[in-house]
Amino acid sequence: MNAKAGDIHLGERIIRNFRQGDMPLLGELYQAVSAADSLFWWVGDQENWGNVFCAIEDGKMVAKGQVGIFNVIPPGCAPNCKHHIYVNLKAVPQRERDYDLLGEMYKMLYEHALVLKRTLPETYGTYLCVGNYAHETGNNTFFTEEIGFQPLEKLYSMKRSLEEPLLALPLDNRYRYRLWKMVSAEEEEMYLKLEAEVWPEAPLGLERLREYKEHPGWIAMNVLEGDMIIGSTMAWLEEGDVGVIEDVFVREPWRQRGIAKHLLYRAMSYLQAQGSASVKLEVKAANETALSLYQSVGFVKDREEHRFYLPLQEEGHG
Repeated sequence: MNAKAGDIHLGERIIRNFRQGDMPLLGELYQAVSAADSLFWWVGDQENWGNVFCAIEDGKMVAKGQVGIFNVIPPGCAPNCKHHIYVNLKAVPQRERDYDLLGEMYKMLYEHALVLKRTLPETYGTYLCVGNYAHETGNNTFFTEEIGFQPLEKLYSMKRSLEEPLLALPLDNRYRYRLWKMVSAEEEEMYLKLEAEVWPEAPLGLERLREYKEHPGWIAMNVLEGDMIIGSTMAWLEEGDVGVIEDVFVREPWRQRGIAKHLLYRAMSYLQAQGSASVKLEVKAANETALSLYQSVGFVKDREEHRFYLPLQEEGHG
């Protein structure tokens, strides 16, 4: 394999950015990691490859890591809110506890996270975060015991079959339901302002919203009182026609009125009509109200994800 400027050589190991010619090697790594049921980020489009690093040994990709901005705190939020940059680092299963390999990869990822941090508003600090399934003990141990990440939160992935007919859930006559394609920048801005009102500590941000909108079948769904959005969710399709429900919220004055449950049934009916046989969503384990809501409409826990963080600072690597 030809070396290029910027490649880092560590004995027989080369660590560098991902390239087009690495796709077959990435496929092999993905198959190995997927067999171990690990949380693995795909590399995305070529414009994202500057955020992706890989370790090559003897013509094989033995590890891949990448960094991405997850939440950007908008102006006007509480001073303790933090931007979130996430890292995903995976090695082939037989090397998942090779902390020399992971440590060299992490060093590259941390330095790149600092580059991304400099693009964020300086009003708020930044956390570097990582999320893994609970059973990924080797990876979790590396980040917590070797690097010093601290617990942030736990999430459940939940799933539900869509193979049975769904009952229609009525909506109070004071309210109306609509599908919303959110086509203009002004509509996106309006949505993000609402979303940040509900989730001030972890707003979605324009970049992630537009990533969501790229998914097949993406649509937003609203409940309105007059012309005011009081509740919303999104739905789309993923590989294998699995339905996804994301960002379910109801604004504070309108909660406990069945609006969230109505939106969930609407989203499930929409996905069912799109050909989905199942649907999934995520919920924070500490959000007992949301967890109870999802269970009440047939969702069951599937996987548990643990997320960790450390402050992203210029002067050290945690």
